[in-house]
Amino acid sequence: MPIWTIENDIARFVLWALFAAGWSTVLIVTFLINHFDLFGLRQAWLPLRGRTYMPITFRTPLPYRFVRHPLYFGFLLAFWMTPTMTLAHLVFAVATTAYIVLAIQFEEQDLLTEHGAAYAEYRRKVPMLLPALRALRRSP
Repeated sequence: MPIWTIENDIARFVLWALFAAGWSTVLIVTFLINHFDLFGLRQAWLPLRGRTYMPITFRTPLPYRFVRHPLYFGFLLAFWMTPTMTLAHLVFAVATTAYIVLAIQFEEQDLLTEHGAAYAEYRRKVPMLLPALRALRRSP
């Protein structure tokens, strides 16, 4: 069951470009924050080699200077930027968006525990998911 269908060729192109940008962001960002650590591969591999796991240090590669969770932002672009939204796709997009927003709450608590004041300051300065929201809040 279609919810919306965009017929305008330019609008369709923009949506497909944003969709591709979302998936590209997801891929690139996983490598910027240590792809192997993110997926637990480093945590499993090091003990197999007789080496001690050391957590990665807190750092903010370029996309992380604009939004705290560019990986999740990329997923949201990929899930929502479609010229044809069906009911099934809409349910998926809403459910995954809710999951992402909820998961961020737990993840940020872990990041605060692991990185302390450095992450708290970062969290104060950088918006969670949408860079434009922080700029709008600063406006008089």
